[in-house]
Amino acid sequence: QVQLVESGGGLVQTGGSLRLSCAASGMIFTIGDMGWYRQAPGNERELVAAISRGGDTKYADSAKGRFTISRDNYRNTVYLQMNRLKPEDTAIYYCSARIVLLSGTTDNYWGQGTQVTVSS
Repeated sequence: QVQLVESGGGLVQTGGSLRLSCAASGMIFTIGDMGWYRQAPGNERELVAAISRGGDTKYADSAKGRFTISRDNYRNTVYLQMNRLKPEDTAIYYCSARIVLLSGTTDNYWGQGTQVTVSS
């Protein structure tokens, strides 16, 4: 019914930048909060940044000042611009969205994840 497809991950050197994208498609009526999470090996999944439909944002302390979350409501897409990357940012990054379907059902959906690797 709904798919979230991420792109933009990859290998980058310390101090480099990456831009992640996540596009939602399917039987969507509207999308509420969207966010990016990450999970490193041996760690729990953690919130990196989130954005409301109206554009209110929040960030993990580790992301403040380096990452910027944004969204395009027309394209049902959320972005994460990551600058000044550090090796500790290495993880699988997942997007999440709270989606109201055309049927009226509301649920949280996840993308498949995209690997971000920062070399030292």
